[in-house]
Amino acid sequence: MTIQTALLQGTELLEDAGIAVARLTAEVLLAHAMRCERVYFYAHPEQELKEVEWLHYGRYLHERLQGKPTQYITRRQEFYGREFRVTPDVLIPRPETEHVVEVALEVARGARRVLDIGTGSGALAVTLQLEMGAETWGSDISAAAAAVAAENAARLGAAVRFVVCDLADAIAAHSIDLIVSNPPYVPLDQKEGLQREVRDFEPHVALFGGETGFELYDRMVRDAPRVMRPGGWLVMELGFGSLHPVEQLLGGWKNVRIVPDLAGIPRVAAAQTQ
Repeated sequence: MTIQTALLQGTELLEDAGIAVARLTAEVLLAHAMRCERVYFYAHPEQELKEVEWLHYGRYLHERLQGKPTQYITRRQEFYGREFRVTPDVLIPRPETEHVVEVALEVARGARRVLDIGTGSGALAVTLQLEMGAETWGSDISAAAAAVAAENAARLGAAVRFVVCDLADAIAAHSIDLIVSNPPYVPLDQKEGLQREVRDFEPHVALFGGETGFELYDRMVRDAPRVMRPGGWLVMELGFGSLHPVEQLLGGWKNVRIVPDLAGIPRVAAAQTQ
């Protein structure tokens, strides 16, 4: 079995199953099986696969056909130009969450102490610590997620401290200049409408924000003034349909900003404490 044939067969299997970007997925899975970069395939299409490479590739294809996200198979996902390790204990970082980083850097680059609530893989906390050099904390209700985040921070050289707690419950009063968060915001009644890859494989504690999807926004916004220093910034990713409820929650804040993503969808809410 050559690289070229393996990719053709893998692509066909994935296409027949309705998997998006089938060719790219086949390449990523084969590269993971062969422990090489995808560009290697273009220079060596006739190279024969070793038996162990073919066995791993077949297993990875089977897992993807069963709905397992590619990132959970390869255990990797890029975010803001850095490679993060991901496991089924954490939400897979999305490109749109990079807008949270961009807004935070714009409004609060001089922050001395940063908190990432619901840190998951640590993508936001690690990125902001490396970009800003501030003292950075990440909180998560899941000890398993905090362990993944700590591993990412150590591997990428980010000085981030992680605490297992509910939202900001363990954070001292008036100690934070910048809070960032990509909170769970999917309403529970929308569970069945989610993609299989999301519904069946990503951690529900990182997906669902209660009956309405706004419960965690409400709790964060209410508690943030206790945690933040005067003039601090709160920067949150917005879920679909959450714009108006979040705007209402931020009614008593100043300098409220709503930033759209590249598709024009409201993606980030930022506001400053009094």
